[in-house]
Amino acid sequence: MIEVAAGNQPSLAALYDRYASLMLALGLRIVGDRGAAEDLLHDVFVEVWQKAGDYDRSRGSVRAWLLLRMRSRALDRVRSAHRRRTEQLEEGAADRIEGKPADPSAAAERSLIRRALADLPDEQREVLELAYYEGLTTTEISEQVSVPVGTVKSRMNAARAKLRSVLSEPG
Repeated sequence: MIEVAAGNQPSLAALYDRYASLMLALGLRIVGDRGAAEDLLHDVFVEVWQKAGDYDRSRGSVRAWLLLRMRSRALDRVRSAHRRRTEQLEEGAADRIEGKPADPSAAAERSLIRRALADLPDEQREVLELAYYEGLTTTEISEQVSVPVGTVKSRMNAARAKLRSVLSEPG
């Protein structure tokens, strides 16, 4: 990291060769899209090039520092996408209020999804909302709702199974 901070490009290349696949896998797991994860990986390495001097060995390994940066940027991307979706949903609601017609072919599906979510137990709906709408990891959800990570995962799996069951029933 000292060499990278000093502007040594071969050192940055060595860092990339060593950690890029691990960082890409993490980004892909969080954002769910390979292209977006590759973009994030590039952005993080640009940031590493610019801020290598910020690395502090006493606070953790280079690997941990890189993965934390990747995770943070990926979660930022997920949260940003969520904000855009929310704004679009709010604009769609405003359009309907202003008298602009909503897509009638999707109304039945939206209604079914709303009912399916409403029928979930509160604790299952809560973990799904925190994961999908807030972009939180299972560990962050665990901390927020004060239950073990295993419980969060169990609730999410149960909620997904119930939603799959309801949404796959013939109409």
